[in-house]
Amino acid sequence: MDNKVYKIEKLAEILAEEKAAGNQIVFTNGCFDLLHIGHTRYLAQAKAKGDILVVGLNSDSSVKKLKGDKRPLIPQDERAEMLSNLEMVDYVTIFADETAKNVIAELEPDIYVKGGDYSINNLPEAEVVQQSGGEIELVSEIKGASTTNIVNKILETYE
Repeated sequence: MDNKVYKIEKLAEILAEEKAAGNQIVFTNGCFDLLHIGHTRYLAQAKAKGDILVVGLNSDSSVKKLKGDKRPLIPQDERAEMLSNLEMVDYVTIFADETAKNVIAELEPDIYVKGGDYSINNLPEAEVVQQSGGEIELVSEIKGASTTNIVNKILETYE
């Protein structure tokens, strides 16, 4: 796999060095099943919030729990590689939990970014971000840009 993809423990060591060098760590997470314009605009907005962008990627097993048995469409190693090849992404780590609480507790990012379809009140990770002294930033949602919408369009088009 690409050299931007690390296990959480190793990434924690790397990020400690980045913080010591004065870099601000931004963290976001998601399934990123079929990469689309909503994802890339979202990641660009997240990167603009700090110096280093870390993406926590839901594993295949956690995507199944969140999205159902037919997902993910793309295996986790391929999704991680695609994300790692995006210019704005500095590091990727794969996690098996349904939320990013444990990853955030381990990595302690300065800023946690989620899309505008969330609010801080319904964000499962909010408490752990605040406990580690981090800030939460919500970025604008790209209306209509979703993997589900793409899948539905493909099904309608090729029925």
